[in-house]
Amino acid sequence: MKKLAWIAAAALAMMTSCAGGKSEASGAEDVPEGWTLVWEDDFDTPETDTAVWSRIDRGTADWNNYMSKLDTLYSWRDGNLVLRGIANFEGSGDSVPYLTGGVWTNGRKNFSRGRVEVRAKLQGARGAWPAIWMLPDGAHRPDGTSNPVWPDGGEIDIMERLNSDSIAYQTIHSKYTLTHGIKDNPRSGYTAPIDPDGYNDYAVEMYADSLRLLINNVVTFTYPRIETELDGQFPFDAPFYLLIDMQLGGGWVGEVDPADVPVEMLIDRVRFYQPTK
Repeated sequence: MKKLAWIAAAALAMMTSCAGGKSEASGAEDVPEGWTLVWEDDFDTPETDTAVWSRIDRGTADWNNYMSKLDTLYSWRDGNLVLRGIANFEGSGDSVPYLTGGVWTNGRKNFSRGRVEVRAKLQGARGAWPAIWMLPDGAHRPDGTSNPVWPDGGEIDIMERLNSDSIAYQTIHSKYTLTHGIKDNPRSGYTAPIDPDGYNDYAVEMYADSLRLLINNVVTFTYPRIETELDGQFPFDAPFYLLIDMQLGGGWVGEVDPADVPVEMLIDRVRFYQPTK
């Protein structure tokens, strides 16, 4: 029965994705039942809202060690914010082999007690590692370096894709899962199918007592608050900020194939909903 349920969910996920085409729906026309749309950025103008977004700075971790604010890594096309991963080039003023673009709402906009949803199209490449994820307010300094809050404050990985996979990873991290190493009580990560060539909707619903992860409006898993003697199990009833970044290489995804870059990540829209009263 579990196998049949998984197959049905996978089929529904594939049917509800819009292969190859940008969504034409906006506003209230496709709001999930039980939710009210309270904020949206559809990237239809060729600039980011600086009251909400800033470009991610260089750091020392795998996920940000190629980050750059160079304009060539950011563009707008057909109503999408486009984030690129490219081979470094003469005249960039940088010494790393690759350059990647990413944006975050760190210090500008936070989200809690609601549903964060990102519609994106991911170009596949060997060594490509695009991600949509969330960190608690104050978990990173503006220069992108970590401070001791992590992982105590938690991390919500709404979407990570490796190479040209037809699945996405969704994972919950915290002091409970990482420092104490408890990842199966409750289970803290799942994979689910995506349309590898088209747009998919990636979402998290943030409640006081649980997180629900979704792909294409299909629930992939729920991470609940539980009773436990160990600390740090559910730090997620707090303000979090959003990160969207086109990453290349690293210990998890592996080496980059230079023939596969440049590679792009297209962001159609970002939405935040609150429960309908």
